[in-house]
Amino acid sequence: MHPRNSGSSPLLLIALVAVLGCCLVAQNPPQNAPAPSQPAAAQNQTPPVGQAPETKEGDVYIFKKEVEEVVLHATVVDEHNRLVTNLVRNDFTVFENNKPQKITLFRSEDIPVAIGIVIDNSGSMREKRPAVNAAAINLVKASNPQDKVFIVNFNEEYFLDQDYTSSIPKLKDALERIEARGGTALYDATVASADHLKKSGELEKKVLLVVTDGEDNASRESLEQAVRRLQVENGPTVYTIGLLQEEHSKRAKRALREMAEETGGEAFFPKDLTEVNAITSQIAHDIRNQYTIGYKPDTPQSAGGYRTVKVDAQAKGYKKLQVRTRSGYYAGQQRASSTAP
Repeated sequence: MHPRNSGSSPLLLIALVAVLGCCLVAQNPPQNAPAPSQPAAAQNQTPPVGQAPETKEGDVYIFKKEVEEVVLHATVVDEHNRLVTNLVRNDFTVFENNKPQKITLFRSEDIPVAIGIVIDNSGSMREKRPAVNAAAINLVKASNPQDKVFIVNFNEEYFLDQDYTSSIPKLKDALERIEARGGTALYDATVASADHLKKSGELEKKVLLVVTDGEDNASRESLEQAVRRLQVENGPTVYTIGLLQEEHSKRAKRALREMAEETGGEAFFPKDLTEVNAITSQIAHDIRNQYTIGYKPDTPQSAGGYRTVKVDAQAKGYKKLQVRTRSGYYAGQQRASSTAP
């Protein structure tokens, strides 16, 4: 991959380090995560179990998580697919490998997020990009003002056209660097972007929005390899938007659904471009109304291996609650490539 003349930073080296490091056991504890500047609900005004305030920067407390703590970001909906935002810690049960786990961290407030916006720049996207770009900016505007966002445009290669920023003008400029041509290296771009999220500093919560109109035809990674790389410990939540034609529908839908659902996100397949703006608004609303749930696994992370995860919720007044979070993770791989330059 080549950097753009405008000074973009390439992601290829990051991706290569991720490939080489994917099987290493994590050596460092998770990075610090900031608490929101606004007060939480009454039950969350004190630091959650497993955390203690370390420092205060302005109005923001910086918390230190327990070593080996697994952190989940969960969306809860009722039987009518409406967000449920008033649950408390005791309403949740967490299972790892079908064994119940003790919850050591619980938050239900809007916290800052590191967001990667990853958009298909292949030839077939040329006429769709203006609407997609506007929807991407809509996502940023509807998000937490303290979020940090980067932009990756991809075809058969992928470019970091804007590193972490909250500047709308900078993000707009990066989105408008359209060279609609070539193939679709969807998996490679997504994996490299997920790895770049490790550079988000103190922002613990990580999200990828991936937009494409076709099937991957240029990646070195397979779908299965890409999903595995996304399922690192405390990895990102992936939301996907597929602007698909009929000829790409079946395999492309499967790929976008799998990347989203295995990481706790959601896949969207709008009928036309007019729906994309509403979708990004929904995603922003989803992100800002999630629960953060942490637990220390019974089995040490150093043991490695894939761990299945399930979160159940039951609360008075609700017949059936559905919890959307990651389906599992590969233990000990959270920081495998965090030393990438």
